[in-house]
Amino acid sequence: MNPNELTPHLFRTEYSKIVAVLCKSFNIKHIEIAEDIASETFLKASEYWAVNGLPENPAAWLYTVAKNKTKDYFKHSAIVEKNIQQQAKINDTELSQVVDFDFKNISDSQLEMIFWVCNPINSQETQISLALQILCGFSVEEIANAFLSKTETIKKRLQRGKEVLRTRHFKIESLSKKDILLRLETVLKTLYLLFNEGYFSRSNSILIRKDLCLEAIRLTLILTDYPFTNTTQTNALLALMCFQSSRLDARIDHQGEVILFDQQNKACWDRELIEKGNYYLVKACEVSSIEISKYHLEPLSRIGILHRQINKNGNLF
Repeated sequence: MNPNELTPHLFRTEYSKIVAVLCKSFNIKHIEIAEDIASETFLKASEYWAVNGLPENPAAWLYTVAKNKTKDYFKHSAIVEKNIQQQAKINDTELSQVVDFDFKNISDSQLEMIFWVCNPINSQETQISLALQILCGFSVEEIANAFLSKTETIKKRLQRGKEVLRTRHFKIESLSKKDILLRLETVLKTLYLLFNEGYFSRSNSILIRKDLCLEAIRLTLILTDYPFTNTTQTNALLALMCFQSSRLDARIDHQGEVILFDQQNKACWDRELIEKGNYYLVKACEVSSIEISKYHLEPLSRIGILHRQINKNGNLF
């Protein structure tokens, strides 16, 4: 893959990770600083890779550059706030320890960021808009398409939402189980919108954006790693994503046209994703007193259709 193809994909998957880790490390309310550092990191990547080619591990290269740019910011910025300026006194070794891009810290940071932006102090529309931009890398135009709104309306909504959150100190540890569950509905709705934009994109000439579907699955998987967010609804949404993703390669022909369900080549369905969908659907239904949600109903109908097709056509795989 050449740099021009890889950079947009990495921006979608790595930008939010860099922002989340920096916010967690140095105070989450300084999100604009984190966003600037992440943007400068990708600008350098696009310039450097165009001349020197791709590094062996592009994601690790981005994390290293982000660390270096963070250090430079603390040393040279004249506008940084006093409590952040104190961080400039740390040495390079300490900085590497604080800005940690290992898998667990990225997951923890993104979980914290999800629940920071999904704060009931803002309207649900604002919460979802912020999450789509900060965590999912959506442009203002893509968010406007998702809400069927004007771009100027979304810009103002994002600005107001960030301003409200900036004044509030937040740590995920300070949230009770009740608070987390209260915010979880908006979190799941955001991930559902992210997946839908990938499954049937309205923002680009490409009908299916697989990277968005995979990112939605990855973020939903993070929720299943934590007791308070590993709910029946979370597992049901993950099952739905797996079932829908299992048919992505069969939905489009070589001319980019949609192939209707009954005309799809069943051999192109992803058996592993169907099995994962089965697994998460069972988890979503294993509690005796589960609350049936819309995320339960859709995968239940999907699995019935998939299994009828398999039984009808024999062993498709």
